[in-house]
Amino acid sequence: MDPLLSLVAASIAFVGSHFALSHPLRAPLVGALGENGFRAFYSLVALATFVWAVVAFRAVGPSGPVLWYAMGDIGWAMATLVMLVASVLLAGSFVGNPALPAPGATSLAARGPHGVFHVTRHPMMWSFALWAATHLLLSPTARQIVMAGAIGVLALVGAHLQDRKKEGLMGEAWAGWEAQTSYWPRFGRLLRAGPVAWIGGVIIWLAATYGHIHANGMPAGIWRWV
Repeated sequence: MDPLLSLVAASIAFVGSHFALSHPLRAPLVGALGENGFRAFYSLVALATFVWAVVAFRAVGPSGPVLWYAMGDIGWAMATLVMLVASVLLAGSFVGNPALPAPGATSLAARGPHGVFHVTRHPMMWSFALWAATHLLLSPTARQIVMAGAIGVLALVGAHLQDRKKEGLMGEAWAGWEAQTSYWPRFGRLLRAGPVAWIGGVIIWLAATYGHIHANGMPAGIWRWV
């Protein structure tokens, strides 16, 4: 199969399996496999389709026409700052998140907004969406449009569908959480994210952008200028 077509197929499988397993297929599979069995199956499918997508992405290669050209150092500086924000949101999303599949979600929602949830109730999803946006900005090649586009769609549509699912599972607890938080990020509230999110975010940001050198042969973040 042509590598780009393989990437398209893998991206559709990755996104489609997430949506299918998280929503219409979740209840029957939990009934058949149990909660732990379903989580293991979900994780296996997600890993397999993601590995397929990564292998296909690398097989396509970095060459090919681009839709536009990034704005040199200005574009990289903008992307670096956006990725810092994404890293802060990601780090903070693991602290008291009622959307994560863990016991005590109802009590976490009842606590009200805290940390990065002052910014958005979907900090993890928006961190992935911001990652996708920066990669589309700086590298608008066919393979990046497919891969980053798929991750961006999965993040933003998945966040919306998560709201609908949680409303059914948690009822008034999630409705109250929605009333106090926002789907769309309010970046002016980032300073309220708290020290855990900021310290963890800076560590993730530095490590991920440094790793970009070894993973892709291209310096990213502050490492482009250090």
